[in-house]
Amino acid sequence: MSKVAAAEKKHLFINGADVEAAEYAPLYSPYSGELIAEIAMADEKLTKDAIKSAQVGFQVISKTPSYQRAAILENVVKLLEERLDQAAEVISKESAKPISFARGEVSRTIETYKFAAEEAKRIHGETLPFDASPGGVGRIGYTLRKPIGVIGAITPFNFPMNLVAHKVGPAIASGNSIVLKPASQTPLSALYIAELFKEAGLPDGVLNVVTGSGSVVGEAIIRDDRVAMITFTGSPAVGIAIRNKAGLKRTTLELGSNAAVILDKDTNIDQIIDRCVMGAFSNQGQVCISLQRVYAHEDVYDQFVEKFAEAAKLLKIGDPLNPDTYISALISKKETERAAAWIEEAKQNGAKIAAGGNLTEDGVLEPTIITNVDPKQKVSCQEVFAPVVIVNKVGSVEEAIEYVNDSRYGLQAGVYTKNVDKALLASETLEVGAVMINDIPTFRVDHMPYGGVKESGTGREGIKYAVEEMTELKLVVWNRGDK
Repeated sequence: MSKVAAAEKKHLFINGADVEAAEYAPLYSPYSGELIAEIAMADEKLTKDAIKSAQVGFQVISKTPSYQRAAILENVVKLLEERLDQAAEVISKESAKPISFARGEVSRTIETYKFAAEEAKRIHGETLPFDASPGGVGRIGYTLRKPIGVIGAITPFNFPMNLVAHKVGPAIASGNSIVLKPASQTPLSALYIAELFKEAGLPDGVLNVVTGSGSVVGEAIIRDDRVAMITFTGSPAVGIAIRNKAGLKRTTLELGSNAAVILDKDTNIDQIIDRCVMGAFSNQGQVCISLQRVYAHEDVYDQFVEKFAEAAKLLKIGDPLNPDTYISALISKKETERAAAWIEEAKQNGAKIAAGGNLTEDGVLEPTIITNVDPKQKVSCQEVFAPVVIVNKVGSVEEAIEYVNDSRYGLQAGVYTKNVDKALLASETLEVGAVMINDIPTFRVDHMPYGGVKESGTGREGIKYAVEEMTELKLVVWNRGDK
């Protein structure tokens, strides 16, 4: 087991400086249970101080030319490239994400800030043909995109650096300031990035990181009238509550899912096993678009289950700082117990375990494949957020589409087929934000529009699309005086 460094006191980051709080809470490694750090617990006053700082910061960043905003983001890219291994270790220690996946997350974070730097230079409007209307003759009109103000960002634990980037990057690119509340288990990544932005030349007050409980910090951010927008990634229950409390604030909500893939009868099973393993088990299944449900045509079902189970059993389980580890601990013991209880519930209702289903001596949940699952069982109809995937047999793509759509969620889905008509049918009728043809639903690159329907959320991320959410469309009309 790797040794965790001596615990360090981590303060709030407000107006470009460390700010102490009256209380600090211990942060423990999800894998080893060792103390990692002491984390500041902000109260309502400190949160409001951060919002006030962001108000002042907005006046600076909103007047900063786009090339300078881009340069700051490019500087962060350079710093992260130089410190990739260090940043990955921060992620791995606080979240138990295997170090190989943590490095991958830092690489994606670098890419996300690159996209943000590029988008900062191409925020533009359009000219309007006012003479298309008789009443518009003699007038010239055009639109501008203006930053909206202080962005309240609330981020989850599963991608503690890249999902921060998906909120901070477009906010800075578009000239907004941010008050960021990271997940309680993963504040170190956010504080690390805040220091990099300071080093990169970001003016004080533009990015503020406030750690603490959601009931105190999150509530203060959501309810404060000085905050123009809330961008949140997390559970549907919290997202719905935010929407109810936010009033006229803008909200972008990236919520849960139980993402599915359909395997048609012509699917080459050997070619897709590795992708399905990655989709189901990377980051311990703690991914919003993690592959949770597989609907396999009866012609390929047995072959898929056999080969998928064989591959799952080969995955190395253990210390997240070991470069060979593929599966490590879930974010908390409570989450592990919940996932284990859901597996047991499915078994009690007739489901079969094809692989895994148990806890190791270190308390790590094995990568688990369950077959013959009743759609009403929690492992199917709710978001499991663990290394658990169900595989059920279907007679056709049409039947599979019905199962996929019978869900409160609709983030992404995938379908493997060589039949163009089936692919088009799936793309048109699957009730999701994105359909992946001949790929798993876990596919994401950081500049694509990302978001869902139903209880999977509202709005879209992906830097260009997030910039649109974080800016106001302003119309300017010139009367040339001809009439």
